[in-house]
Amino acid sequence: MEDKSRIIQTEYSEEMKRSFIDYSMSVITARALPDVRDGLKPVQRRVLYDMYELGVRYDQPHRKSARIVGDTMGKYHPHGDSSIYDALVVMSQDFKKGLPLIDGHGNFGNIEGDGAAAMRYTEARLFKVTQDAFLSDLDKDVVDFGPNFDETEKEPLVLPVRFSNFLVNGSEGIAVGMATSTPPHNLSEVIDATKAYMQNEEISTKELMKYVKGPDFPTGGIVINKDELLEIYESGTGKIKIRGKVEVEELKGGRTNVVITEIPYPMIGMNISKFLTDVAALSESKKTMDIVDISNQSSKEGIRIVIELKRDADVDNFINLLYKKTRLEDTFGVNMLGIYKGRPETMGLKALIKANVDFQYELATRKYNNLLAKETEKKEIQEGLIKACNVIDLVIEILRGSRDRAMAKACLVNGETAGIKFKSRESSIMASELRFTEKQANAILEMRLYKLIGLELDALIKEHEETMANIYRYEDILDRKESMVQVIINDLDTYKKEFGRKRRTLIENAEEAVYKEKEIEETDVIFLMDRFGYARIIDLPTYERNKETADAENKYIVSCKNTGRVCIFTDIGQMHTIKVMDLPFGKFRDKGIPIDNISNFSTDREQIVFVASRTELNLNRFVFVTAKAMCKIVSGGEFDVTKKTIASTKLNAGDRLVSISPITERNNIILQSKDGMFIRFLIDEISEMKKTSVGVRGMKLADKDEVENVYFTTDADISTIEYKGSTVMLNMVKQTKRDGKGHSLK
Repeated sequence: MEDKSRIIQTEYSEEMKRSFIDYSMSVITARALPDVRDGLKPVQRRVLYDMYELGVRYDQPHRKSARIVGDTMGKYHPHGDSSIYDALVVMSQDFKKGLPLIDGHGNFGNIEGDGAAAMRYTEARLFKVTQDAFLSDLDKDVVDFGPNFDETEKEPLVLPVRFSNFLVNGSEGIAVGMATSTPPHNLSEVIDATKAYMQNEEISTKELMKYVKGPDFPTGGIVINKDELLEIYESGTGKIKIRGKVEVEELKGGRTNVVITEIPYPMIGMNISKFLTDVAALSESKKTMDIVDISNQSSKEGIRIVIELKRDADVDNFINLLYKKTRLEDTFGVNMLGIYKGRPETMGLKALIKANVDFQYELATRKYNNLLAKETEKKEIQEGLIKACNVIDLVIEILRGSRDRAMAKACLVNGETAGIKFKSRESSIMASELRFTEKQANAILEMRLYKLIGLELDALIKEHEETMANIYRYEDILDRKESMVQVIINDLDTYKKEFGRKRRTLIENAEEAVYKEKEIEETDVIFLMDRFGYARIIDLPTYERNKETADAENKYIVSCKNTGRVCIFTDIGQMHTIKVMDLPFGKFRDKGIPIDNISNFSTDREQIVFVASRTELNLNRFVFVTAKAMCKIVSGGEFDVTKKTIASTKLNAGDRLVSISPITERNNIILQSKDGMFIRFLIDEISEMKKTSVGVRGMKLADKDEVENVYFTTDADISTIEYKGSTVMLNMVKQTKRDGKGHSLK
């Protein structure tokens, strides 16, 4: 029988809301965002801790990545192995991390976007900095541990990182409704800023930036908005503009190579390939005619992208073109968001350093309390052993005269002599006065005879002196903040000396790149497009020499300027605009390119109805006719827009555009339907409207009938058409009013 007591009735919307909030917080705090204290996401923390537990240290051989990933997944991170391996790979990549944490052996990807080899092929181990500054004090109870997902293991809730890894390595992550994006910084600068804050907690962000001058990307580059950095570091949000580093190499014969030796940080990965494509596109689109060749000569030694220019090219102008039209100048969006005290918070530079310093105080306090407790325990035992050595004969007499360990211990701790056989009454009296502690008594009972050797006794006394010195030192560190500060600073200096490096990214103010396009001489050209949709441009003399062939082979022929635009109207009411400069200019027999390659036109879902140059559109008015016989006149100026694609007309459901024609001296319009109905009326009966209007009805159509052709004529015209095998004279169609049924010419 069903246990109805377990069925919980609740409002569906409330349950969805509660579940989504729970899911969001889980993603935010336990997956996507790093903790401000150690700068690590949970998966990164678990990978490092698992490697520490496995003993994959910097001075030990590398271990298979698959072993590390499998162990992490089985013990701490019950998610897909790809997410764990990806985290391991990123922590080993020196082009993504300012301070790599894992020493990868094998193919761990490269800056050009090639992925790492499968985890069964690669090996890894910890770097020395990771072991020394991230994991070294885990045995001293400096951080809290919590149960893993199945409560069979314990894992640290945060790693005892000794500097602000949140700043040094930065982070990127997308949670639910929020994202973090922190740039990497220079370790030495972050340590100097931390020391400055510890010595003066009232220091301002501006003063801190004397030490942390800005982001220090592992790819180098140049930050060009130095004056905006203060506001970014005060608020924790903003945009950093960064450029690649460019060098100019002079070659023989007046030629020049523009060499890119450092790239903007956002360009790492597949964006390098896109950059090369974009540079090639500048030449293809005739934005520049200076490029001779492009080659990517990058290697393990560094980035080297070479662009060979023509003789006497304007190099500065070309470099500015690269900054303006490619990702050689890019933006890094800053949002220094992390988990602070269990909740997501966007923090500025000073707040991040304060959070780290508070964490260092906590680590030091717990560490030295732990060490003090151990030294105090050692002191107690050492004092007991020294005291025992001074009365060693009595101790031996007690041990020989006792029946068991418990009797001997009771005598040592409480002076109980009952049952113990002594050689003399004096020994019994002395034994009754003994008051060793429990720990001292246990140590005496476990002491080996060699400890009675003179040198061993001297060593014990010396060890006791060292223990007392340690206790004094630890108490001083815990009691005086100045001492604790000095200890932390000494550790920071050690890390700076051993693991610090020079800054790679330059920080400066730079003027906005200004590119002056070379003025193109305006000429008349002819746009040709065949029935397959291949388009090209030829010059006017070439067209005139081959006019008969061109007219026969091409469906659309439009006269235009080489600096102008061509507009393509389609049956679904769209107008696609193409720059004439984007079309190939060549010989008469060149094939051209598909029109949908350089526009939003789709051959699969729309048909071309009309093609005209922008100049022709601006000079005329046009008659629009749809399949449902909706008509309107539109001024060509309505289409003078900059967008590549716009709606050229409004269509009713199921309707489509069948004709667009410029208004000429012909004042009559004839609509011919698919069923053979004709209607003729004056163009003046059609209203001039906006392009967003549907229009007025020109003909009453029978069910399933639609307009097939549109003709224009005058009363004096003697023009004919072929219709179903018969010749029809257009001026013989009876003139009526608009919106009639028309009549058949059968």
